[in-house]
Amino acid sequence: MYTGSRVADKHHGSAPNPIPAASASPVRFSLLGPLELVRDGIDYAPTTPKLLQVLAMLVMSPGKIVHIDTIVQELWANDPPRSVRTTMHTYVYQLRKCIDENELAPYGETMLATKPPGYVFRIAPEQVDVFEFQELQHKGRELHLRGEHTEAAKAFRSALDLWSGPPLANVHCGPVLSAYAVDLVEQRRSTLHLRIEADIAAGMRHELIGELRSLVTANPLDEALHGQLIRVLGRSGRRSDALATYRQVRTRLNNELGVEPCDELQVLHHDLLSEGEPA
Repeated sequence: MYTGSRVADKHHGSAPNPIPAASASPVRFSLLGPLELVRDGIDYAPTTPKLLQVLAMLVMSPGKIVHIDTIVQELWANDPPRSVRTTMHTYVYQLRKCIDENELAPYGETMLATKPPGYVFRIAPEQVDVFEFQELQHKGRELHLRGEHTEAAKAFRSALDLWSGPPLANVHCGPVLSAYAVDLVEQRRSTLHLRIEADIAAGMRHELIGELRSLVTANPLDEALHGQLIRVLGRSGRRSDALATYRQVRTRLNNELGVEPCDELQVLHHDLLSEGEPA
């Protein structure tokens, strides 16, 4: 923890927004796994839990004002301390000291500026791995729509490779960051489905079976993954395995949720049963 006297931060709203990262050694911020603040391969992120929470709140909104009430809600929910403003000023002071001591910006206040009604972390979105992930996902979607399935799969795979674990894995998340982490997990899940769809459209079949079997084992109620597995099994000439997979997921959905498989799975099942029947 970076220590120092508890001093109130001053208003520095006139600083440029955002400051460019140094070209020789840019600072990078990671949220897709443990929260990291990295330059030249060294992680300078603080280890104190509350400081990590404040840093995460700032990094998730690069170059934008983060309202102080939102930070307070994240740190203490509905039970803030009586000296909440002084405590907040202390956390901001300690983060600025971290920036200064590690020379991550010309001045701590340059990167972390006070701008009522909150604070602005003056970094470019390109310095945050979430931005790169979303850009690659968007590129993959466009390539997929254009029918460039192999290149689309590469873009989706590159996006997924940015992940090193659960989002904000080393942060004790309050209500705001917990909701943000859930959204990131859903974005990753969507990107994984899209990558597999692109691979299927590119002609991959047998190569996907092992991966999809592993994925459905880890996600037994994910109907989209089961649908993809059933399709690649069927297209690989393994009709009986595809039918068995359908029966397994149907039984599980019936027993655990009391529902039938979605329409897409039922259509796949019908098509499998109809294969080879006379017209």
